[in-house]
Amino acid sequence: MGAGMTMAAAGTGGVKALAFDVFGTVVDWRSSIIRDGKSLGKAKGLSVDWAKFADRWRAGYGPAMNRVRKGELGWTKIDDLHRMILDDLLVEFGIKGLSEEEKVHLNEVWHRLDPWPDSVAGLTRLKKKFLIATLSNGNTSLLANMAKWGKLPWDVVLSGEMAKHYKPDREVYLMAADYLSCKPGELMMVAAHKGDLQAARKAGLKTAYVPRPLENGPGGKAEAPDAEFDVVAKDFVALAVGLGA
Repeated sequence: MGAGMTMAAAGTGGVKALAFDVFGTVVDWRSSIIRDGKSLGKAKGLSVDWAKFADRWRAGYGPAMNRVRKGELGWTKIDDLHRMILDDLLVEFGIKGLSEEEKVHLNEVWHRLDPWPDSVAGLTRLKKKFLIATLSNGNTSLLANMAKWGKLPWDVVLSGEMAKHYKPDREVYLMAADYLSCKPGELMMVAAHKGDLQAARKAGLKTAYVPRPLENGPGGKAEAPDAEFDVVAKDFVALAVGLGA
């Protein structure tokens, strides 16, 4: 077992594929949004706290998905939920004078999120031993574009869109196992978020926790892992070493 990794006594034998949460786990959404926001602000003469803007945009994500779960909205792609949140934020932050084309480009910043420094190297290594897939609430086209942007070497892109559910709904995890021709116990969910992993475990998946303490900005702290998680690794390279890839 490599440095930076711990493994539960249950072990990880029989794992054939790894499914990855993406926002925050594979890519740094916050810094990427701040980057694009600053560029837009410079071009348009806007004075905006882009860090706060990024945090507010992300904070709207869960409530927007819950509107779909409650039936207030029909099934809605994450791109469209992001745009609904963005339109409200433009008012909240007093951002005026953007053309529709500029609004579309800003909304698609979620397609241009940069990977964490270890992501590509770790995924490339893991790919040698396992099928590796996204398992994100991001819609399929968003995830595919992000892979092109960040050179993420996925074998397959899986989205909650395929099950018409959002994580942490059980249907998403079981859909992934089905698409990858795995039994739930042969699929390992990799995420930086405990709720995601707890739901995956309840659906029968193996679990790997990779903390991303900088997800919410400098000075952030990662959640303490659950003792029931099968693997805890400091980053994707350590995960690869620990899993023998």
